[in-house]
Formats: sequence, C-alpha cells, structure tokens
Amino acid sequence: MQGRVPGPVLLEVRGVSLSFGGVHALRHVDFHVHEGEVCAIIGPNGAGKSSLLNVINGVYSPNAGTITYAGETRRAMRPHWAAEQGIARTFQNIALFKGMSVLDNVMAGRTLKMRRGVLWQALYWGPAEREELEHRARVEKIIDFLQIEHVRKTPVGRLPYGLQKRVELARALAAEPRLLLLDEPMAGMNIEEKQDMCRFILDANDELGVTVALIEHDMAVVMDIADRVVVLDYGRKIADGSPAEVRANPEVIAAYLGVPTAADDRALKEAS
Repeated sequence: MQGRVPGPVLLEVRGVSLSFGGVHALRHVDFHVHEGEVCAIIGPNGAGKSSLLNVINGVYSPNAGTITYAGETRRAMRPHWAAEQGIARTFQNIALFKGMSVLDNVMAGRTLKMRRGVLWQALYWGPAEREELEHRARVEKIIDFLQIEHVRKTPVGRLPYGLQKRVELARALAAEPRLLLLDEPMAGMNIEEKQDMCRFILDANDELGVTVALIEHDMAVVMDIADRVVVLDYGRKIADGSPAEVRANPEVIAAYLGVPTAADDRALKEAS
C-alpha cells in the first residue's frame, strides 16, 4: 500500500488533550489522515489510542484542541453529527445485536439513510416498503462484498468470533462512510481470519473509496496494509511516517521494548 500519492487532508486533529481526573489520556496530539489513505494508530497498551478514536467520533469531548473534518473545524465532535457526516466506527469489543440475524444487524447500519418516519415504517406500505427494499438491496451487496451471504439469516450470537467481527465491519460499511474508524479489527483472530480481514479492509479502501484509520497491535498487519503510521506513547505522539520510517524510529523501538526515553520520563513526572 505504500507509495501511493495521498489525497487532500480529510481529518486533522490539532493540539488535542484529554484527561480523566488526574489521568492524562492524550497530550497535545497532532495528526492528520489523507483522503483515500489507510492510517494505522499504534502504541503500547494505555497509550491513548482508543481515546483518540473516541474524540474523533464524539464519544469524548477533548479538554483542548480542535478537530477538522472535511474542511469544518470543531472544538468537539458529536456522535450523531459524525455519523451524519460519514464517520463510521467499529469497537474493540464487539457491539452487535446478538439475537438478531446478520442481515438485520447490517440493516441497522442504514438507519441514518432512511427518510421515512416511524409511522410509515410501522405500516410498511407504499413509500416505506419501497425504501426498505432499496436499503435491503444495498445491504445485500455489502454482505456479498464481505462474503457472509451463507450466514445472512443466522443470529449473530451463534457465529464464531471472526465472523462476528466481519459482521461488525459490514454494519459500518452499510452506512456508506467516508471515514472508517476501526478499533483493533483483528484482535483475537487466528492467522487465516486476519488475512481475510486485511483483504476486506483493503478492498473497502480500494473499491469503495473508504478512508481508514485503524488501531492495531499486530505489527506485521500494520506494516503490510498501512500507508502511514502514527505512534502514541503515554498519550503523546512520538512518531508519524511511513511504516519503514516508524519501524526504524528509536523512540518507537524504546516504547515497545520498554526502554525509557526522555519523553517517557517527562510524562511520568507530569502524571505523578
């Protein structure tokens, strides 16, 4: 994936800080994601990666800094606004409706695209019926795209873990996102499942034109699929560049090997 010409900046995070009481989750973080890019966010456990995604899609409001998305700058995002503007999200812990079928779970991703009111949907007649059929057709395409058509009517709770993660990706893609935030999409998967998920993420990026920002711990995966890598440690950004540049960065090596750096010492002193 490396070597592609980046598009314009789609998302820019500038000077974002986030604290929970005396705990500093993010410290003056700056980074950006280009249109059409696969950007990986990595770092040791507790580095602030999930907190950063939560700020981007409005789950958390930062104490300082701004977020610029598609040319509009905000002090803080809101989840509903983020979703309406084309930001979709998956979670580290699977957040699906376990008793519902795969089809119905993916249909839930179309909620903001539906224009008919609750009354029309309850009656399921005329315009509401036509709209439902149109949305189902789009959902079926996503199901085929991710090769889960054989389990489309199966309750999600009966599926193996790897397929559940794929259903969660399908629900996010059903929203037709411009920016897709993936929080450890391959956590807990075996090698074959990881290979499949990598392929589907790259296909979504290439064929559907979805810009991707993902958190991932598997460095082999990151180095293989990411155009650019952002590294966090103790809530600070310590590196930002191509996979090859980041892999050779002494601060990144120190963070992963547990060797203290000057930045680590400063962070520990501020937290104490």
